[in-house]
Amino acid sequence: MTTRWLSPDEQRAWRAYIAASLLLEDTIDRQLQQEAGMPHVYYSILANLSETPERRLRMTELAEGLKITRPRLTYAVARLEKDGLVRRDSCESDKRGSIAVLTDEGMAVLERTAPGHVETVRTALFDRLTPEQVGQLEEIFTSVTAGLQGADGPFEGLPWRRRSAPPCS
Repeated sequence: MTTRWLSPDEQRAWRAYIAASLLLEDTIDRQLQQEAGMPHVYYSILANLSETPERRLRMTELAEGLKITRPRLTYAVARLEKDGLVRRDSCESDKRGSIAVLTDEGMAVLERTAPGHVETVRTALFDRLTPEQVGQLEEIFTSVTAGLQGADGPFEGLPWRRRSAPPCS
């Protein structure tokens, strides 16, 4: 097999992406640690649950939506549960399944933290882009995401993807 080395343009784009993504994640993590005492992944769990009916979601679906492994999600939810921000319910139709539920206290923390988080995202990313670049950014990362997680994608067995589980009653 012949190595398909990156062209100089691709190498510059790759390095720019790496630098920006690491700096952006660090900026968001620092803001959330300062304002809410939690890392970005914990905030993302709360935010995702807040957008679902009854603020509840099966853990496997939450892991897939967040693109994190089930063990990492289980650990994070346990920490959030300890703080009273999330609780876990059993899945009545599948004894192996569990459901993460955003508590009222978790919703209050999210509502208190969201304005600062949005301002950080806006300042760090979107204020630096033109409207055309925002559209390009969405198009680029939608394409990358579809290619990586699609059924015909090159990477099978993504850790957050599992066989479909029956819905919890």
